[in-house]
Amino acid sequence: MLEKLIVMLTHNDVTVKNAKELFEGNRDLPVVHWGFKDVGLEPEKMKELCRMMKAAGKTTYLEVVTYSEEECMRGAKLAVECGFDCLLGTIFYESVAAYVKTTNLKYYPFVGKVSQSPSILEGSCDYMLEQTKKYQEAGACGVDLLGYRYVEGDPNVLSAAYIKAGSLPTVLAGSIGSEERMLLVKQMDPAYFTMGSALFTKNFVKDGSFRDNLKAVVEFLEKQ
Repeated sequence: MLEKLIVMLTHNDVTVKNAKELFEGNRDLPVVHWGFKDVGLEPEKMKELCRMMKAAGKTTYLEVVTYSEEECMRGAKLAVECGFDCLLGTIFYESVAAYVKTTNLKYYPFVGKVSQSPSILEGSCDYMLEQTKKYQEAGACGVDLLGYRYVEGDPNVLSAAYIKAGSLPTVLAGSIGSEERMLLVKQMDPAYFTMGSALFTKNFVKDGSFRDNLKAVVEFLEKQ
């Protein structure tokens, strides 16, 4: 399970100001996948942090939670400028997909109907599966599923059904912040899942640091 974890240096959907220091203090832990949002840091600091992560042998992810075509294109271009390996999120637009195909980015657009802030997810599983076919034809290498933000039914049922039937690898993103939920994620078996805010709200070691909480997650996942 540990190989599926993407640590996001974000809290409440914003990259934390001390993201660089946090990465430096935890880069030795056996977590391969690291990322952050496109908001919260200046572009130059994003570039610096991305370079640090790649220099440490990490796979890097920029998640873009914006909805207009212009904003999504801006996020995709930022991911390229910073040197990220993967782009998570953005509403799928043909123009963004076409741009990403000219780059080395791996693209995981949002599946379903994503809106509001904090984000919510709407749409049936069948609708999402139809979207996925379109994304695959356009060159996406996976999808970003905000499963636990689903508001039209049971998030566990929707997420499990989509992951089982989907034709592209799924990144299950958002609101995974307990051992119980990680065990549910294990059963669903997505390609990856993200964790961010739970490490800052100390969901695993109540009086511990970010590192204490991340170590607790690492140790738990190593046993799964």
